[in-house]
Amino acid sequence: MTMPARIVIVVEDEPLIRLFIADALEGAGFAVLEAGSVLEAVGVLGMRTDVDAIFTDVDMPGGLSGIDLANMVASVSPHMGVVVTSGRADVNPSDLPAGAKFLPKPYNATVAIATVESVIQRRRGSEEAVAS
Repeated sequence: MTMPARIVIVVEDEPLIRLFIADALEGAGFAVLEAGSVLEAVGVLGMRTDVDAIFTDVDMPGGLSGIDLANMVASVSPHMGVVVTSGRADVNPSDLPAGAKFLPKPYNATVAIATVESVIQRRRGSEEAVAS
């Protein structure tokens, strides 16, 4: 019996970067949903209850940032892992929700996959602790 694929939403407004990370995650066995903006990601999240993690860039079009999205996700879906990425050096870890990981750009696929794995495992571990 195979485990169902873990589902990750990749939120990135640069199509080539989004394609790169989506391909890497799919190659590692994840099911990937893609969004080019925070509002598009919120729309996807409104239709899905089975998402395990979100992988979002900070700088996004449309007035809402990836940090805004990370905080929304943490408050509405605390079971979901959160990875925030940016090429800017001025992202303050205290702006991120508890348990979120920051991944500076440029990153390689191996580190990105391991970071997504770690936030999903952390969330699953805290859910199991609450359940017991």
